[in-house]
Amino acid sequence: MPVSAVTTTVLDPGAEPRDVMRLTPALDTVQQIDLTTSSQVFQQIGDQPRQDFSSPEVTLPLTATVTQAVSDADPSTIVDLTLGEATSPDGSLMSAFASASGSGAGLTIGPNGAVSALRLRPAPNAPDAARAAIEQAFYQAVYRMVSFPDTPVGVGAVWEIHQQVMSGITLDQVSTATLVSRDGDRLTVRVSIVQTPQDSAWELPNGAGHLNIDSFTMAGDGILTIDPAQPLPVDGELTLTGDQAYSDPEGTTELAQSLQDRVHWQARQP
Repeated sequence: MPVSAVTTTVLDPGAEPRDVMRLTPALDTVQQIDLTTSSQVFQQIGDQPRQDFSSPEVTLPLTATVTQAVSDADPSTIVDLTLGEATSPDGSLMSAFASASGSGAGLTIGPNGAVSALRLRPAPNAPDAARAAIEQAFYQAVYRMVSFPDTPVGVGAVWEIHQQVMSGITLDQVSTATLVSRDGDRLTVRVSIVQTPQDSAWELPNGAGHLNIDSFTMAGDGILTIDPAQPLPVDGELTLTGDQAYSDPEGTTELAQSLQDRVHWQARQP
């Protein structure tokens, strides 16, 4: 699965000393990390009762192994991710996860931290529910990563990260990143995210027509801790919330949605 390209714009280079921040984990680096995601979706059509289309929280214990390191010949890091025993408070999803252990994924990551490709490798016997939950978790995660600019920055630096996100609707995502602190090589970055639709209409799947986008908000923030010697964030959480309103071209049907997406990283002892 290709991941849309990232561009960065520095607003403030921060204090001296400044460096070009690069993520270059060594070949065969192994990182143990838990990825937890959740997605709450509440939808209401007209005066009908509000419906809950949320996806249950899932925690994926991941073993990340660097199988290709950045070099003069190889401009990207390639990371293999193996899934341990995934968990969820949802009983039916827990049952589906029972056959999903050993599933995996792969990431291609540039030296600036931008993910350019996501590869999914479900276990052969993984049920569709488990496959869908794992795919959604990784999709949420890769679009919440921090990319660093190509120019030197120091503590206090502020830069924008521009990326296109497909979520049924094509969204322009602008993340404003601030380098809060630097402890040795470990970087703490505060991120605020705003998404806006590129178009004024939502083209429905399978040629089912379109809905006008009457209003759209989706924004949030969080903190990530990044160790350039590790392929994935070592800690942090980002949460986005929003409300959207849609209507059919005749104005006879109105649809309202409230959403909250959360991504949490936590290092795990080997």
